[in-house]
Amino acid sequence: MKHIRPGSVFASALLSGGLFGFGLAWSTMVQPESILRFLMLHDMGLLLVMGGAAGVVLIAYRVLPRLMRQPLFGLGWAKHPSHLDRRTVIGAAVFGMGWGLSGVCPGPALAGLGVGNWPLLWVIGGILVGAWLEGRFFEFA
Repeated sequence: MKHIRPGSVFASALLSGGLFGFGLAWSTMVQPESILRFLMLHDMGLLLVMGGAAGVVLIAYRVLPRLMRQPLFGLGWAKHPSHLDRRTVIGAAVFGMGWGLSGVCPGPALAGLGVGNWPLLWVIGGILVGAWLEGRFFEFA
C-alpha cells in the first residue's frame, strides 16, 4: 500500500494556494470594485478568469482521472456527488447575495488580505458569522 508523505501534500497545497492567490490578485478579483463593475455588466474581463477556472475544473475532474491511475498526492480518485435540493438553492442564493453586496467571495477575500486590502476583514467576519450560524442552526445532511 502506498504511503502519502505529509510534507509532499503540504508543499503541493502551499504551491496550489499560492498560485491561486497570485491568479486572483493578478486578475483583480481581490478588488471588490472590480467585481462590482463586472456584476453591473460594465467590465466583462472577469469572464476570462471564470472561463479559465471552469477549464481547470474540467481538466481536474474529467480528464486527469482518465489519464492517471491515481493523483500525485493521494491514494485514489474520489467521487464528489452533488445534489440539487432546497438547501443547495437557498445556500447558493445567500452566497450570491453576499458576493453581490461585498464584491468578493471567500477565496478572493482571503487573497485580498494578502495584498493589503484590510477592509475585507469585514467580509471575512461575515463569512465566519454565516458559517457559525449554519453550523449552529442547521443540521448537516
